[in-house]
Amino acid sequence: MKSWPGLVLLAVALSSRLAAQATLSAAADRAKQAWSAHDPEGLVGKSSSIVLQIPGADPSSPLGRAQAIELLRRYMRPAEERGLDIATIREVEAGKGFVELTRRYVVAGTSELRRETLFLGYRLQSDEWRLVELRNAP
Repeated sequence: MKSWPGLVLLAVALSSRLAAQATLSAAADRAKQAWSAHDPEGLVGKSSSIVLQIPGADPSSPLGRAQAIELLRRYMRPAEERGLDIATIREVEAGKGFVELTRRYVVAGTSELRRETLFLGYRLQSDEWRLVELRNAP
C-alpha cells in the first residue's frame, strides 16, 4: 500500500496536468470558434509572435502579431467554412502543446469541397496557452 504523502503528491500531479489539459482544450475551442468566424485577432489572441506555414507566408522566421493577423486574414478571406473539427489536443511536454483541426471549406464562388488539416502549436505563458505556430497541410 502506498503512503498518504505519496498518494497526495500523485493526486496533485494528476490534477495539475488535467487542469493544464483543460486549459489547452479551452484554447482549442477558442481557436475553432475564431477560425470558424474568420477572426484572426481571436485566433492569435495575446501572442506576440507566430510562425506561420501557410500559402503566402515565409515559414523561416516568426512574424509579429499584426503581420500574422493580416496574413491569416488574407488566407481566410476567400474561403467559406463548411466544417471544422478538433481532431487532437495534446500536451507534448510541460508547457508545450498542440491542437489539430480538420477543416472543410469551399473557395468563394465554387462548389468544390476542400479539406485541410491545421496544426496549432501552443506554449503555456503566464498561465495561458498562447499560439506560437500555425501550419496547414492538404
